[in-house]
Amino acid sequence: MKRQRLAIIDIGSNSIRLVINTINEHGHYQELYNFKTVARLSNHLDAQGNLTKEGTSILLTTLQKFRTLTEDHHCDRAIVVATAAMRKANNRKELLKLAEQETGFSIKLLSEYEEAYFGYLAIVNSTSIQDGITIDIGGGSTEITRFSNRKLLHYHSFPFGAITLYRDFFHSTDPSEEELASLQKFLESAFATLPWLQDAKDLPVIGIGGTARNLSLIHQRQTDYPLAGLHQYSFPAEELHSVTQMLQRLTSSEREGLDGLSKDRVDVIIPGTQAISSLVKTIGSSQFIMSRKGLRDGLFYSEILEQLNLECFPNVVEESFYQLYHQYEINLEHVKQVAKLATKLYEQLAPFYNGKLEHQQNLTLIHRAARVLYLGEHINPEASSQHTFYLLTNMSIDGLNHEERLALACVSSFKSKAQLLHMASPFMPLISKKQLKRFEFLGAILKLAYCLNRTRRHVIGKIGTIEAKRDAIVLPLYYHYDLDPSFEQDYALKHVKHVEKVIKKTIELPFLPLSNFT
Repeated sequence: MKRQRLAIIDIGSNSIRLVINTINEHGHYQELYNFKTVARLSNHLDAQGNLTKEGTSILLTTLQKFRTLTEDHHCDRAIVVATAAMRKANNRKELLKLAEQETGFSIKLLSEYEEAYFGYLAIVNSTSIQDGITIDIGGGSTEITRFSNRKLLHYHSFPFGAITLYRDFFHSTDPSEEELASLQKFLESAFATLPWLQDAKDLPVIGIGGTARNLSLIHQRQTDYPLAGLHQYSFPAEELHSVTQMLQRLTSSEREGLDGLSKDRVDVIIPGTQAISSLVKTIGSSQFIMSRKGLRDGLFYSEILEQLNLECFPNVVEESFYQLYHQYEINLEHVKQVAKLATKLYEQLAPFYNGKLEHQQNLTLIHRAARVLYLGEHINPEASSQHTFYLLTNMSIDGLNHEERLALACVSSFKSKAQLLHMASPFMPLISKKQLKRFEFLGAILKLAYCLNRTRRHVIGKIGTIEAKRDAIVLPLYYHYDLDPSFEQDYALKHVKHVEKVIKKTIELPFLPLSNFT
């Protein structure tokens, strides 16, 4: 894989966007810049179906600005695609030729299948969802796909989007009940034409694009949702329908002041959200999931996957951690040793935990948490715990839903029960007391494992079998006889108290040379 800066320009019906990514020779990638212009090209198609002079001017002016940006940021190449508005324009051939002459960009007009496919590709390479329905509502088209076991089964592109639905069904920004009823009937009839939707009962619906993003933001603001991030955010279908109905009750001026709703979507948010709500009702889904990754990300993933000769990332979570390793300069050998020690500690100490434990779930969390343990050291070693918690609760990790990311933050940042309670306090609506106790136990174990590799020399070679005494338990630790375990011993004896508090037992930690291990 070669190092490059790749620009992707998406000419949509509502907006035109430029994203610049960097990729290095090791396959580490990062989004550098993201620029957007609201174009509303769908509103600039005349009675003959041609893009008007005004629409053409908006298109060319935006592309010329983007050309300057790609040159100034030294992009190696640019992928430029156009979707529904350009597909519908009868003068599209002339537009594509003119755009290349004026800006130097060669625009690829995506087919309906390609537009749907790249949206699907974004979902399966940025989430761990195995089976689902995707809906991408643009300004002039709506793409729906069904996938199973991460494989695309069906797709369809409807020739309507948030802008065209608004134009065709509403006479003002405050639609009447009759107009809303007519829109709902139309959407339900449209979705009923797809027989494969009837067989998709209760699959999650994953939303892509601006309508889904604003809908999710509004829901987060309405519920005072404490965790940052939109990608992989989910909420029940009942609450989705409730937000949709609330938007329809508000006047346009009231929507303008609604927290979470972009000013440029005040008019088209109602038809867009009704489309999502109608689809969710059609298949009887119980859950709506937001994806911040869409068409542009699908295009980017296709470039990466082609170079790796893959159809999809084999494991989305593993890919995410691989990217984190590079971004935060994580020591992989240290991670592996801590994970190994933490696993052995858990196996020995779990029987003394007063409560039900799901062992496989806990081991998975331990292994993941070990990989981002005190990630905040990258920012400031003196406050690594706080920085780790902040980073993980304020970033998206592809493949992990919000509940899994919050659990990861609690365990990998653990320093003490008091600090865990302090940092987790804003998130208490999302964490039960039982979960918090579990996080304390796993975090204390991981902290102890970290102490046992404090000098990062793999001093500890074996963890022995625990022995229960009348008033204590003894857990022997075997170190390599040619390595001095002094620092590991000092830190372990200091921090073992956190495990003791959870299991309510005194723990003795004899350090023995590995040659004595039997």
